[in-house]
Amino acid sequence: MGFYVNFSDQELLEELRLGNRVAFTELFNRYWKKLLAISYTYTKDHSSAEEIVQEVFIGLWNRKDQLNIKALEPYLATAVKFSVFKSIHQQKRREELAMLNYQTELIALDEEKIHAKFLQEYIDGLVEQLPEKCRLVFKYSRNDGLTIPEIAAEMDIAEKTVEAHLTKALKTIKRDLNNSGTFLIALSLLIK
Repeated sequence: MGFYVNFSDQELLEELRLGNRVAFTELFNRYWKKLLAISYTYTKDHSSAEEIVQEVFIGLWNRKDQLNIKALEPYLATAVKFSVFKSIHQQKRREELAMLNYQTELIALDEEKIHAKFLQEYIDGLVEQLPEKCRLVFKYSRNDGLTIPEIAAEMDIAEKTVEAHLTKALKTIKRDLNNSGTFLIALSLLIK
């Protein structure tokens, strides 16, 4: 590796055009710190700065057959600056797209809330049409989250009677939702 240390940039570029990897490594070692400093000045992020410098050197290697560089150091510095600006532009574009998608999700979420609220009001209307004890058992179960023994104790009735009222309430609501075509949507709300 030390053999190429005394080579000029132009001599190293000639070796690079021939595909000499050791000459490429010498160029990398010669300039990566300076290019990293330039990149970091604009990005203020060490990993992004390193990535940009690596991309510039990868581009240099990939275009080694087509290179016609008069002054390597200014060429590499300009390439880093262009890559930084390209990276900043891409980052801004990603942020714009993310913001656009985020707003779309908010709109979708609002629509889901409206549908859920409409469905809940519809089910509440069906529950109000149930016989009094059946309605009360259903509300204790679904609105207050009481268990069958707790409802039985609250209403001073047998657990089997609570189960019968709850079964009747669910069947009535299911039948009415089936008839209105909203059963599948509402099923998940009733099961919770």
